[in-house]
Amino acid sequence: MLPTKAFAAHAVKEALKPFTFDRREPGPHDVLIDILYCGVCHSDLHQVRDEWGGSIFPMVPGHEIVGKVAKVGSHVKKWKVGDAVGVGCFVDSCRQCEPCQAGEEQYCEKGMSGTYNSREQDGKTLTYGGYSTRITVDENYVLRMPANLPLDKAAPLLCAGITTYSPLHHWKVTKGQKVGVVGLGGLGHMAVKIAAAMGAEVTVLSSTKSKEKDAVRLGAKQLIATSEAGVFAKYAGTFDLIINTVSAPLDLSQYLGLLKRDGTMVLLGVPEKPATIHAFSFIMKRHRLTGSLIGGIKETQEMLDFCGKHNITSDIEMIPIQKINEAYERMLKSDVRYRFVIDIASLN
Repeated sequence: MLPTKAFAAHAVKEALKPFTFDRREPGPHDVLIDILYCGVCHSDLHQVRDEWGGSIFPMVPGHEIVGKVAKVGSHVKKWKVGDAVGVGCFVDSCRQCEPCQAGEEQYCEKGMSGTYNSREQDGKTLTYGGYSTRITVDENYVLRMPANLPLDKAAPLLCAGITTYSPLHHWKVTKGQKVGVVGLGGLGHMAVKIAAAMGAEVTVLSSTKSKEKDAVRLGAKQLIATSEAGVFAKYAGTFDLIINTVSAPLDLSQYLGLLKRDGTMVLLGVPEKPATIHAFSFIMKRHRLTGSLIGGIKETQEMLDFCGKHNITSDIEMIPIQKINEAYERMLKSDVRYRFVIDIASLN
C-alpha cells in the first residue's frame, strides 16, 4: 500500500484538515499518478456539507485532477511514466451496461464509481479524491492533457469543462446559433468560452451587470441583467439553446420564454428545492427542458482536445491546500474569478 497525504472532511460540520490514507499499488491495468493540481468544484462543497445526502466520511474531495504518471502496471499500453494526465469525476463503471458500451459511463446503470465519496465497483472500497498527493486509477479512466495547455489552468476542464461542453456538443451547437448562459461562475465562464469557440453568438444572463466586462472578455457578445424591468419580454424567443449553470432557484418558465420555437434549456445546477413549471411553458413553442451530467471518457477526451485546439483554459486563483476552508466560504459568496485550484505541492 502507498501512504498518501491529503486533506479530508471527517464530519458534516467540521473543517477539512490533514489526513493520511493508503492508495493501492498499481495492478496490471492501473496507473499511479503524482497529483500536481486539483480544481475546487462547488460539488465538493455540497458533498462535504452533505447537502445532497449520502455523504461518506472521512471524505477527501476533488475530481478535477491533473498530474504526471509515476508508475504503470505490467499490462498498461496507453500510458508511460512522465505523461501529463487527468482524472475527472469518476474512476470506474460496470463497463457492461448499454450506457457504458456507448461510451456514456457517467450514466452507468450499476452506478459509476465517483472519484470521491463513492465506492469502487466491488461495492466496498471507498474512493478518495484529488485533495491528495497521488491517485491510482485504471488506465481506461485516465485522460491525456493537451501539451499546449498549462496544467494548473487546465485542471477545471475535468469537470467544469466537460459539464458545459457535453450539452453544447450533444445539442449540436454550430456557428451562428444563439446560446444563452445563465450565471457567470465556474461553470458559466467555461460555457461562454466553449460556445464561443464553437462559433455561437453567446449572451450571458446574469442578475446584475457587475460581470459585463468579464462576459465580453470571455467571448460573449453581451450580458443581459435579468433583474431589469421588461427583460424577459424584450428578449422573448431569442435563443436556440440556454445553458443554465446556477443552483439558485429561478422562475424557469421565464427563461423558457427566451427560447425560440423548438429551443432547449439544459439544467446543470441543482437547486435545493424542486421547481414548479406550467405546461404552457412547453406547449406553446414546443420548448424542451432537460439536464446533462458531465460526459463519458471518450467525450471528455474530445473536450480536452477541443480546448487544446482553441487554447481554452479556466480562469483560476491558485491556493495552497491550507486555505481550502477559506476558499469554500469565499465560493459561497461568489468571491472567485472563476475557479480555485489547489497547488498540491503545498501538502508536502
